[in-house]
Amino acid sequence: MTTNASTAINPSTLMPLELVDKCIGSKIWVILKNEREITGTLIGFDDFVNMVLEDVTEYETTPEGRRINKLDQILLNGNHITMLVPGGEGPQE
Repeated sequence: MTTNASTAINPSTLMPLELVDKCIGSKIWVILKNEREITGTLIGFDDFVNMVLEDVTEYETTPEGRRINKLDQILLNGNHITMLVPGGEGPQE
């Protein structure tokens, strides 16, 4: 039997996918590798952290300024995600 050193020290430690799983049904702020950020309600995800979000707001930084798009639903490719912020409201104006 092997023991994960981090859980042996702190049994309440969550693994990354466990944390994402706890966010299902909640607002999440996703920062992408390109100049885009997305907020929405997390509906589901897979082992590659491909995500389905609904009630989505997409923020794109362009040379002309910030562009905002509203979408009903979106499928994000997990390879493009840099950071996830559970409960995040998105970038501040």
